[in-house]
Amino acid sequence: MSDLIAVFTTVATQEQADALADAAIGRGLAACVHAESVNSTYRWNGIVVKEPETRLLFKTTKARYAELEHLILEIHPYELPAVFAVRVSEASSAYVHWVQESLSTAATSDGAT
Repeated sequence: MSDLIAVFTTVATQEQADALADAAIGRGLAACVHAESVNSTYRWNGIVVKEPETRLLFKTTKARYAELEHLILEIHPYELPAVFAVRVSEASSAYVHWVQESLSTAATSDGAT
């Protein structure tokens, strides 16, 4: 079993998605970030809202979750962003190795320990 997790959030625009993805990759907190257009329906302040959003999926490890969550909450434009992680129960060992290597290489090249 690996410590691979998928972290999700949504934002209103592609520009906001790009900013979060670039920051996460740049700081070595995610190996890869997927962004896709979705339609969201939710209740906010007693009103049902329907709007397009961009959903982000960050591929990372449990060890990086706290830092990634902090980064997302720090720069996310929403008052109350959804930020949650799902444990990846199965993945190819080569892919897990790539994620772990990507994160450790980023940490090394940034001077982090």
